Amino acid sequence: MDQRKLTEGQKAYEARRAAKAGMSLDKWLAMRDREKREEQAEAAKAVKQAQAEAAPAKPPGFFSRLLQKAQKPI
Repeated sequence: MDQRKLTEGQKAYEARRAAKAGMSLDKWLAMRDREKREEQAEAAKAVKQAQAEAAPAKPPGFFSRLLQKAQKPI
């Protein structure tokens, strides 16, 4: 979070949270940004892994095609 993007109310809220954690506002915002980037990286990694694990669907085999043709009405 860039401080320029925060409204006065948001700055006050984040300052209270930083004080409660025993940090300065700048250090608190930097920590929050780093955590947010790490979460996004983990989410992207999980999506990429899920796509790699999902194998493409195999086309129907010879006997499956025969059974499909046999079940079609004339």
